Amino acid sequence: MAAIKFITHDGEEHKVEAEPGSTVMEAAVRAMVPGIEAECGGACACATCHVYVESSWREAVGGPSPMEEDMLDFAYEVGEGSRLSCQIKVTDALDGLTVKVPERQA
Repeated sequence: MAAIKFITHDGEEHKVEAEPGSTVMEAAVRAMVPGIEAECGGACACATCHVYVESSWREAVGGPSPMEEDMLDFAYEVGEGSRLSCQIKVTDALDGLTVKVPERQA
């Protein structure tokens, strides 16, 4: 299991245990993390699971695919470290990952 910390826009922290092989979005939905809408269910067809990956984790998480970059065009306040959490696969190496949830989703 990998521990993932979600920080909502108002600073509330939610620590979630995620199974390797699942996605960061799936872990958030199971734990009912506020602000992760996940309207498309993880199909990379919306931007309602947008998160900001903390700078210290960006290399471990990797960058977005071209398809994810296209969907990020629909996200609210895209910035440094923006990713769709449905596209981040959980591995043991992501134990301790911290992501921030934007104030609103697109």
